[in-house]
Amino acid sequence: MPTRVVDTPLGLSCVFSDGSRAEFDLEGTGNSRLARDLAVGLVELIHPHGSADTAGSVGHYVRGLHRMVRTFADQGFSGGAGDLRRGQLAQFWMAGPNWLESLTRYLVEGYARSGGRLGDGVLELAAGRHFNLHRNRRPLPPYSEDEWQRLAAVCRQQVDDSYATHRHALASAAGGRHPGAGVWTHQNFCWLLSTLGPIGSNDAAEAIGMSINVFRHRGVTAIFHEAALAMFPHLDVVIVYRLLFGIYSGIVPDGIADLEIEDIDWAGDSTILLSYIKRRTAAESTTLPRPAVRLLEQWLAHSALLRSFVPPQERATLWLGMSQPGYSRRLGDVNRSAIGRWMRRYHIVGDDGQPMKLHRSRIRTTHHAMRDKKSWTGNARATIDPNHTPAVEGDHYLSATTPGQRQAVEMIIADAQHDILRRAHPPTVITDADAAALAEGYPQLLAAMKLDDGVLAELVGGARDVFTAACADQLAGLHGPAGKPCPARPWVCLLCPLAVFAPRHAVNLLRLKAFFSRQWQQMPAAHFMAVFGPYAARIDQILDRFDPAELAAAAAHVTDSDDEIPLRPEELTA
Repeated sequence: MPTRVVDTPLGLSCVFSDGSRAEFDLEGTGNSRLARDLAVGLVELIHPHGSADTAGSVGHYVRGLHRMVRTFADQGFSGGAGDLRRGQLAQFWMAGPNWLESLTRYLVEGYARSGGRLGDGVLELAAGRHFNLHRNRRPLPPYSEDEWQRLAAVCRQQVDDSYATHRHALASAAGGRHPGAGVWTHQNFCWLLSTLGPIGSNDAAEAIGMSINVFRHRGVTAIFHEAALAMFPHLDVVIVYRLLFGIYSGIVPDGIADLEIEDIDWAGDSTILLSYIKRRTAAESTTLPRPAVRLLEQWLAHSALLRSFVPPQERATLWLGMSQPGYSRRLGDVNRSAIGRWMRRYHIVGDDGQPMKLHRSRIRTTHHAMRDKKSWTGNARATIDPNHTPAVEGDHYLSATTPGQRQAVEMIIADAQHDILRRAHPPTVITDADAAALAEGYPQLLAAMKLDDGVLAELVGGARDVFTAACADQLAGLHGPAGKPCPARPWVCLLCPLAVFAPRHAVNLLRLKAFFSRQWQQMPAAHFMAVFGPYAARIDQILDRFDPAELAAAAAHVTDSDDEIPLRPEELTA
């Protein structure tokens, strides 16, 4: 029976892939309707629909579900998941710790995947950038060059020695015979293993006609184990092959562990295009460097004999090995403890003289760091000669090649410089409706805009008003075609050098500030800063120049509604 939601009493009944079961109580949350909707979303995250496949993992989601429902219940919310709004969820996620935000975002997304209907923009918010980031996580630094060389040298030595031993055992097996009647030699046991496959000590004793106790007491076990280690790759051999493959290729550890034979795509005699899964993102592929290709070829030859004896469904596994000599059990997952024992067994130490701690993700980091050091600039994708000055490199390698490209680049640079200058230019705010006072107090305005007395009178009198300011020249073509009325949105005037702000504009400025506040509540922070950030900062600078009494009087006319601002349909707030 698959995982399902139980209505009476409200709860969750789970069945995992290993056959284990778990029950979770969802009563007592204060809002059974929302709790049930989120439980439906949780079902989409549990095996076989999702990756949660243990009671512990599901327990974390249930804990987040309880806290989310209780928080909203305390706020008086009694609806279901479809009644939640972007502002409510944004407030909840911004206030909560990162683990709670992460778990409950998945619950909301799961509810949508199950066919549940959410409010406008809720799914986009849930799938968007998190508010609470894991700021305490620090990437592992790369190993030092000495540590990296010691680890690589040990891995290369173990790989070469084990493969040489395997080839010698294969060659000797050809001249061996059945190790019965007391002919218990390494060569004969190699022959036996090449004939019968990876058998255990009990099967080997039975094959030569003796009991397992006699097999052990006569010292035959040691000879058999030595032959088994030589004929088939075991745990230590698989570890060094995988570590060295990571050193050569820089592929993520989970991608290396899950490789299969069909992921290897030969693109010629010496080139491999390898496909792998990076669990944090998706399927990826890379062209392996030559050392990794040679190592992979050697591994396929090293494991070929074992692969010929395993069932067809297991032959697709790339890293095929035996658990330990004397047993016929195949190797499972190579865990951290096994790697730690291997490190201690071969006395691999760090720069401090202590046993080196091996992080397989750190191998990937070091691979890229060492690869980058091979280039002059510290970046493997750059080929700039350090003997050249930046000007020479820019002229010879980074410049546009055609007149049209050069003109386009120059226009982009000029627009960027003008934009920077506009933002740095202080806002022009007048406090007196007298053209003479304006001319006396703002000579820079006259010089920059080339205004005459008639234009000044129109600016002061309101004849040139737009929504948030008075415009010195709407046909200037600053934000659109020259000679045509300016098409800019109301907030663009905040940074425009042609705008002049008077006390009569205070009401509309406050309405625009309220609009920014509503957008901040419904947009992700990064998106808001990219779209409205400069204007929101500018409007505060403008309002700071107004008389507080005038702002207080103007605030009485602001109703905090989209109807107060000329907006397009896509710009309306929820």
